[in-house]
Amino acid sequence: MAAVVLGVVALGLGVASVVLDHVIHQPSTGGPVADAFITAIAVVPVAAVGTLLAARRPRNPIGWMLLAIIIVDIGPTSQYLILDYRMHHGALPLGWVAVVVGECWPMFLVLISLLLWLFPGGTLPGGRWHRAAVVAAAGWLLVGLATSSWGVLVAAGRHVLIKANGDLANPIPRAFLILSVVVIIGTLASWTAWLVIQVPAYRHAGGEHRQQLKWLYTGAVIFVVSLVIGVFIIPLGVGDAPGWDNQPVVSAIATLGVVALPVCIGVAVLKYRLYELNRIISRVVSYTLITALLGGVFTGLILLATRVLPVRGPVAVAAATLVIAALFNPLRKRVQHAVDRRFNRARYDAEALVAAFTARLRRTIDLDTVRSELADVVHEAFQPAHVSVWLPGTGSHTSVLAPARVGAGRPDP
Repeated sequence: MAAVVLGVVALGLGVASVVLDHVIHQPSTGGPVADAFITAIAVVPVAAVGTLLAARRPRNPIGWMLLAIIIVDIGPTSQYLILDYRMHHGALPLGWVAVVVGECWPMFLVLISLLLWLFPGGTLPGGRWHRAAVVAAAGWLLVGLATSSWGVLVAAGRHVLIKANGDLANPIPRAFLILSVVVIIGTLASWTAWLVIQVPAYRHAGGEHRQQLKWLYTGAVIFVVSLVIGVFIIPLGVGDAPGWDNQPVVSAIATLGVVALPVCIGVAVLKYRLYELNRIISRVVSYTLITALLGGVFTGLILLATRVLPVRGPVAVAAATLVIAALFNPLRKRVQHAVDRRFNRARYDAEALVAAFTARLRRTIDLDTVRSELADVVHEAFQPAHVSVWLPGTGSHTSVLAPARVGAGRPDP
């Protein structure tokens, strides 16, 4: 019930942010409709994943942390502060709540850092470093809470000053400035240490844990690539400055990439349909790389045609489109092959087995050897439940079952 309530609160805050943007006449993504669309694709998946994780795995803190992150991030605090303190002079209720939540951005960074370290089982790293990790996590939470307490002090003092963009205009004491710098530097250091540890962790992981790590890495790759495409490649391609504040389509692409990370975390924690993970990761990574490469080539060709060559307008776009169309298939094959070697070993190993069998077949003339090796290769490459090989005219038959390897016998009538 608590998970459902928090999920509904997150959805309600998303709706409130769209409504308040319209009320204060500051739609953030080009209009009410675009604002509602971007907010929906950002809030609904993350709230659903957080609610599901918290309900299905209540002892795992990851679901609760996702709900807390989305509530802190999506809360329309700046809009409500403008409406309350600048338009109604503090006469509206719950203004102090908006002040407190609006200054909780340090907890947002702290929760993201801890979420990575707690993935996937909800426990800190074990072994001889477990006690140190517990102390560090507790200290990190205290630092985040202390830094976020600036909003509590401002609300308690009842002298709230709001800037035109909704931020607090009250002068920040030096101690809180130092704590803010500590939170930012500590977050970057935590992320860097986590990335360094992932290399040996992935090597030593096996079975289900490795599959869960692959889900996490897939979401992280989609997150980073979508941000690069949405914030840099597309705006530069259309002649705008980097960013997505005034571009609804670009903002949607970047938001979808951000949403992919918590969704992948939820799938990994719930361990759902992990047997297809290699295929999913292979396709996602390959097509993401292809999209990024083709997007970069397209942008480079447009810039080359418009800035260097005397080509303008639709002619440059048409020429760049033709080049991209010609490059797509060869690039797709090369990227897919390279990605399969890393993420989809089953397919790559199957192709290698078939190629090796073909090479041996050219040098083999004994039919019994060919029959036995063919059954072995089919079994290794495709893992079927049963394999049968008949050679007409010889009366010989080879059958392979899943538990057994190769057996010879007479064909059935």
